[in-house]
Amino acid sequence: MCVLAHIIESAGIATVALASMRPVAEKVAAPRVLHGEFPLGRPLGKPGDPEFQHDVLARAFALLDAPSGPVLESHPEVIEESADAVSCQIPPAFDADASPAVSEARGIRKAYDRIVARRGVTTVGRAIDADTVPAALEALERVVGGTPLKEANLPGKNTVAVCHDIRTYYEEAAIELADGPVAGGRAIENWFFDETEAGKVVLAARAALSDQGAPFPFWFYMAPGHR
Repeated sequence: MCVLAHIIESAGIATVALASMRPVAEKVAAPRVLHGEFPLGRPLGKPGDPEFQHDVLARAFALLDAPSGPVLESHPEVIEESADAVSCQIPPAFDADASPAVSEARGIRKAYDRIVARRGVTTVGRAIDADTVPAALEALERVVGGTPLKEANLPGKNTVAVCHDIRTYYEEAAIELADGPVAGGRAIENWFFDETEAGKVVLAARAALSDQGAPFPFWFYMAPGHR
């Protein structure tokens, strides 16, 4: 939305954006942004709390009175989400010749298939499908090992979209594997990045691309900004 704000403003329409990740807002430098240190997916902060939500909106619209921009302010209240990750029992690796991440991705495939069959839909597919997740992880591992991105044979080409599909593949499987109800906006995110081999590969590839001097959008958005 911060990027779109520039486009809308160029047409003469004033904008105010709500941002959950301050580093992104700083980088894009939209005309007016209110940053809220709230869990992702909750731009107004507290579900079911209209007083708090109205306060967020009032602070956002007040930025329209600023004499010049870009203006970036933060809401004074920080909402901490539990750091706990969802409890998921990942099937044991069954392919001794594959890397831990690739073997792990193959091991959760049945869980992924079960949840998709029950729901009748999947959100994997922005750049790659479930069949391609292991190959995508292999390509990211090559990047971690020092291979330039253009030579790593990454399926889907777009690093951000590919990582989005890998994470979505895992998150959908996690719903099937979870020991109990999944609560909290970051529970599955924490599980993916902190406890899975694939999450470690994504973060390592992100750091490697940054070190290689890849363009900022190619690597920064491979994972949430606070990672």
